[in-house]
Amino acid sequence: MGGALSRVTVVDLTTVRSGPTCTKILADFGAEVMRIERPGDVGRDRVYFDQADLHRNKKSAVVNLQDPRGVAIVRALAARADVMVENYRPDVKHRLGVDWATLSADNPRLVYASVSGFGQEGPYRDRPGYDQIVQGMSGLMSLTGTEEVAPLRVGIPIGDLLAGYFCALGIFAALLEREHSGKGQWVQTSLLEALTGSLSFQAAKYLNTGAVPPPVGNHHPLTAPMGVYGAQGGFMNLAVGNDEMFRRLGAVLGQPALADDARFATGPARVTHRRALDEILVTALAARPVAEWIETLNAAGVACGPIYSLDQVFADPHVRTFGLVHEQEHPAFGLVKVLGLPVHLSRTPPTVRTPAPEPGAHTREILATIGYDGAAIEQLAAAGVIEVTK
Repeated sequence: MGGALSRVTVVDLTTVRSGPTCTKILADFGAEVMRIERPGDVGRDRVYFDQADLHRNKKSAVVNLQDPRGVAIVRALAARADVMVENYRPDVKHRLGVDWATLSADNPRLVYASVSGFGQEGPYRDRPGYDQIVQGMSGLMSLTGTEEVAPLRVGIPIGDLLAGYFCALGIFAALLEREHSGKGQWVQTSLLEALTGSLSFQAAKYLNTGAVPPPVGNHHPLTAPMGVYGAQGGFMNLAVGNDEMFRRLGAVLGQPALADDARFATGPARVTHRRALDEILVTALAARPVAEWIETLNAAGVACGPIYSLDQVFADPHVRTFGLVHEQEHPAFGLVKVLGLPVHLSRTPPTVRTPAPEPGAHTREILATIGYDGAAIEQLAAAGVIEVTK
């Protein structure tokens, strides 16, 4: 059986990370994703394993959209496609003639998706949008770290990733709605929207109280004890989410009276008296090794866990049961390992099927689907409109 999106064709004009993350999701779910690369695409300069992860399961054609003949190719592809995804700055698609209004006039069923740094409207719309910039502008960096070291960036390009995820989610919804209406629509998101819209309880707290949340480092701002604690041999995470769990923690530590102490008897009280509580916990936890505490506390129903480095993550027997790591033989890079999507469907799961293609590997094949014969393809290649593999 094919993937959940095996009947869906996608024209992919994206580059760098946010857009390719979106189309990677579509491809893993079985969509035919035709990646239209620019000659000398900046994305090619990135490390091979990054490209192998972003572009698996896709096809590649190299088309020069600065040439009207290249634009004609993309318009012909979009006229037959279900989805078009782009992550240009807002005005570029209009200048090229591959914007929503133009392409939807050719194909009213087209779901057209745009990912940008700052959105299609507003005073910052034309700024270049990079994850680092948006992490700062979203407020996320102000919440990350301690008062002494904040602001800090998150260790992955979280803005790019969330924008890609939200764009894919919007495309799924638009495709589902199209089954009823028969019409496509324009899906839009941006890095700044994606990160700002993911601020969760921190945003809710500010919007409803006016209090600007400070960085609290490894401690949860609304719950205690919930944070990083040292023990013999390293550090661990402890997350005591309710009063009953706190009572169990006190029993494991050999201090059952903690739960009866007025300073610690309720969640709000524990947050208020976090410093005094931490002094007690630091002393108690220092008496035994990290691994021993993790076993003992989990056995007692107290949430805790180790703090892994990446080598430890992928060696963990539980993580290995997810089957996230896939090996592929790439024609240029050799053996490459990539991460599959972290979601499971019982009948039509996402799959990692083919390695990332070399640029232009499918130019001939893709152009043939819209009526170009061999001679026409060779003429376009000779003119620099397209690039084909030898």
